[in-house]
Amino acid sequence: MAGIAKVRLKWVKNRSLDHIIDTETDLKAACLLKDAIKRSPTGFLTAKSFADWQKLLGLTVPVLRFMRRYPTLFQEFPHARYANLPCFKLTDTALLLDSQEQSIHQTHESDTVERLCRVLMMTKSKTIPLQSLYPLKWDLGLPDGFEKVLVPKYPDCFRIIKASNGIGCLKVIQWPKEYAVSELQRSKEGGDLGDEYRQFKRGQTVLAFPMNFPKGYGGQKKVRVWMEEFQKLPYISPYEDSRHIDPNSDLMEKRVVGVLHELLSLTLHKKTKRNYLRSLREELNLPHKFTRIFTRYPGIFYLSLKCKTTTVALREGYQRGKLVNWHPLTRMREKFYHVMRTGLLYRSKGVHLLSPQEILLNSVESESGPEESEEDEVGAGDECYEDEMSNLDSEGSDED
Repeated sequence: MAGIAKVRLKWVKNRSLDHIIDTETDLKAACLLKDAIKRSPTGFLTAKSFADWQKLLGLTVPVLRFMRRYPTLFQEFPHARYANLPCFKLTDTALLLDSQEQSIHQTHESDTVERLCRVLMMTKSKTIPLQSLYPLKWDLGLPDGFEKVLVPKYPDCFRIIKASNGIGCLKVIQWPKEYAVSELQRSKEGGDLGDEYRQFKRGQTVLAFPMNFPKGYGGQKKVRVWMEEFQKLPYISPYEDSRHIDPNSDLMEKRVVGVLHELLSLTLHKKTKRNYLRSLREELNLPHKFTRIFTRYPGIFYLSLKCKTTTVALREGYQRGKLVNWHPLTRMREKFYHVMRTGLLYRSKGVHLLSPQEILLNSVESESGPEESEEDEVGAGDECYEDEMSNLDSEGSDED
């Protein structure tokens, strides 16, 4: 069988997705700092303690400057013994937001357990090192300290074990059949697409990935032919054992697309950093240069270099600059970001005059960015991006 054609497409910038990645980088950093303050036995953090966290948090500015931007969340005060050492504790507003977040975690705990099980079920050994899961905690909607507060509550689902190298790992114990159904399969089960899924279950057809090409690509004949050939290949569930598939075959390439599609579908914001996926490469049975998939299939994935890092997003997860499916935690995070923006606007006007209730009762306007277009232009700065794309699969650590 001849291999499917490979069409190299030029990268096209998507301003709305770039804007989302930009704003949610600050949102994620603020959430992680909030959790760090909560974990601190003193109830506050000193500027010295987080001085070297900038890279870890993915920020483009020093952490001290970042925290001072958002007085609605972080209250600054001098250290009791060292007057020139700034300290930060959580405001009443931040504490109120955190209590609402914890309530959502408890209410939707079964959803979190299923999501975590499904990530583990995609791996070869049904095991992932905890150090590889920690960076994905925010993206997957796991509670802070999930290995201590969530995992012990479900001994029939999870177990923390030690690998041969002594590293702590999380292992899935059960294999619930209802979990081993991919998001792509679930999306085809109901509604107008139900017939397509029933035919797929009988082996009479294949499942097609949703495609949303940048402007101009979808109408190109060579692109249409390429994607039709790709879509006709059998769909391999990411929960099936793939070790028998020829690693150099087109079938394996489609299976890799399916795994990456599923993993991104399981994230709350339908996106994550490229390096977080790379740390799972061996367990997910992905090829060494799997990140080429992101640029080879721009109708499915979008790759961004915003905030000096590489983020991959699932195109179908967004429509006109907004998430298509909102999880309660993403709604909560939208409110959190609104409070951040309020602090930025009022920091020179005495934000202490606003009570937590006044801030939280304000209408929460979506900060997701431009709505007027999904596909944008190849413009200034693209040559720099193209250079980065050519080095996408180079070995070694990323800046993430």
